[in-house]
Amino acid sequence: MGNDERRQVRLAAELTESVSFCAIEEDGYARGFSCIAGLDEVGRGPLAGPVVAAAVVLPRGFSHDGIKDSKLLTAKQRETLAPVIRSQAESWGIGVVEVEEIDRINILKASLLAMAKAFAALRPRPDYLLIDGNQRIPTQWLESSNQPNSSIPQQKTIVKGDRLCLSIAAASILAKVARDEMMIDLDRHFPDYGFAGHKGYGSAAHLQALRRFGPSPVHRRSFKPVRDVCGEHGNDEIGHLFKG
Repeated sequence: MGNDERRQVRLAAELTESVSFCAIEEDGYARGFSCIAGLDEVGRGPLAGPVVAAAVVLPRGFSHDGIKDSKLLTAKQRETLAPVIRSQAESWGIGVVEVEEIDRINILKASLLAMAKAFAALRPRPDYLLIDGNQRIPTQWLESSNQPNSSIPQQKTIVKGDRLCLSIAAASILAKVARDEMMIDLDRHFPDYGFAGHKGYGSAAHLQALRRFGPSPVHRRSFKPVRDVCGEHGNDEIGHLFKG
């Protein structure tokens, strides 16, 4: 096989991959939906910091070879792609739920609430939501006080959606970049914990700092490693969260 033939095969493979990556959105358009948003969140696992979600509406037919699940990209690649997504998207939004709310309602509900907040920032209002994972956003969180007569969008959950759906992958990148920036900022306020490096995840260095200094105001006290340290430091202010 010559160079030209190999190039044609490679281009055909890339085109097929690009088309399949947009297949879920195209199916939605074929079903009559006119505005389709992909949603993803980041930050369910960390011991500190907010959970952040993004919602992205991409133009129909849009493609970009670099956009994929944010976990498959380097920080530099994500930082390069984020402004491309923001500039090319028809609409995008970020939703943030802080630590106090995470501890109050639990991390699963907080993640869905962050997605609802990201959805609320979109204009125009999507009629179809593609959501990473297997949990739908509670309908009441999608109701708009500013648009009381607006219809509630339909939802489709997609396990590993950030690897199967272009708009969800784009959302995963925006959410990751936004949260990383927040954790870097928190590192300036709480330099003892190394947030800029581990972004709040339970690394060995983070756990060591947590045991040494105790929880900061941005640690999730409903998470067991933090709760255990609270007990070690004689801090039972959250005991009421775990009774009953």
